[in-house]
Amino acid sequence: MKKIPLIVIAGPTASGKTSLSIQLAKRLDGEIVSADSMQIYKYMNIGTAKPTDEEKEGIPHHMMDFLEPSVNFSVADYCEMAHGVIADIHARKKMPIIVGGTGLYIDSLVNNVDFGETDTSHEIRAELEEVAKRCGNEAVHQMLAEIDPETAAKYHPNNVRRIIRAIEFYRVTGQTISEHAEEEKQSRYDAVWFCIDWDREVLYDRINRRVDIMAADGLIDEARMLLSGYSKDCTAMQSIGYKELCDYFDGKQSLDEALEQIKMNSRRYAKRQITWFKRNKEIHWLKYSDNIVDTAMDIIQQHSS
Repeated sequence: MKKIPLIVIAGPTASGKTSLSIQLAKRLDGEIVSADSMQIYKYMNIGTAKPTDEEKEGIPHHMMDFLEPSVNFSVADYCEMAHGVIADIHARKKMPIIVGGTGLYIDSLVNNVDFGETDTSHEIRAELEEVAKRCGNEAVHQMLAEIDPETAAKYHPNNVRRIIRAIEFYRVTGQTISEHAEEEKQSRYDAVWFCIDWDREVLYDRINRRVDIMAADGLIDEARMLLSGYSKDCTAMQSIGYKELCDYFDGKQSLDEALEQIKMNSRRYAKRQITWFKRNKEIHWLKYSDNIVDTAMDIIQQHSS
């Protein structure tokens, strides 16, 4: 099977993925496929840093802004849809460019992870959710650590949804998610991977400034509008930039405190993203500079030759 050429631009929040992807898309006659687990949702524009029409510069973007915030969307759902989008882009003789920071989405897509319909159990999931509610997040995190320490190390204890999913997968299949991921699977893509590499303190400053810009651009009004139509307990509203404002709206903290919380959680998320992508030895880490696009193009051309 001839593999589909694919460019992947991954990495932490606020690292400049959007700008690099659009410039490469111009050079390569490409179209962009988002790999952001929150940009899939409608109405969540400012808090998810969706590129505006102006920022897109006429480049088609896919897998973005199509789902109601109340609807859950799994990694399996993402992969199924994204495979079809990439195939269509390739069939039209365009270059598909995956862009985003959701490592699980990207790895599962590129590595062609198989999501069978028999690896879920609503009963087990409900049981584990009850354990988390009754005994705390640390309890289910410890359960996962005893089963699959490698996967547990990737997840913060508050990432309850994915922790429960990993335990559920093991109890249904008898195989850990890390074991499942290590099985050799034939990827359908010939991928060239990039991440933009910043000094940590510079990246954190970019994150802090981005949150200030989001607030100035209307993040608070956007979150208030969303909460008028959707429960704060739905998955989409638990994302960084929205969940922190719920306490502000409930009078539990000031706006300044909520914004500081967003900055802190965004920095912590970026640190986890970097840890995730550092495991991938195929990634070319590009130091940000004026000639970053030329550097990326040189690597792509070398890979193709």
